[in-house]
Amino acid sequence: QVQVVESGGGLVQAGGSLRLSCAASGRTFSSYAMGWFRQGPGKERDFVAAISMGLSYASTYYADSVKARCTISRDNAKNTVYLQMDSLKPEDTAVYYCALDRSFTAATIARMSNYDYWGQGTQVTVSS
Repeated sequence: QVQVVESGGGLVQAGGSLRLSCAASGRTFSSYAMGWFRQGPGKERDFVAAISMGLSYASTYYADSVKARCTISRDNAKNTVYLQMDSLKPEDTAVYYCALDRSFTAATIARMSNYDYWGQGTQVTVSS
């Protein structure tokens, strides 16, 4: 079994920054992807960013809406990914979920249905 745990959410003013962390534990895989999704009030869950894990080269993927303001990074040794979010806006307010995809491809990395294990989510609230 795999556990995925997010941390780092909180309340921040517009224009501020937050760094979210996500750690995977339990069963391990030689290569996989970890992604971030978010679900705002009354909205569907949307893709934010993802990164390949286990491989020497880290491929990163971003939603167009956050590409200029977010950076995803990883620590392979710790099975942990980070999402640095800058210039936050009130519309970034959401529950942010981390998930693990055992068999990712570039074509499917943004599809929620491809992810096998999910965390409980961490709340990010951006005040205006």
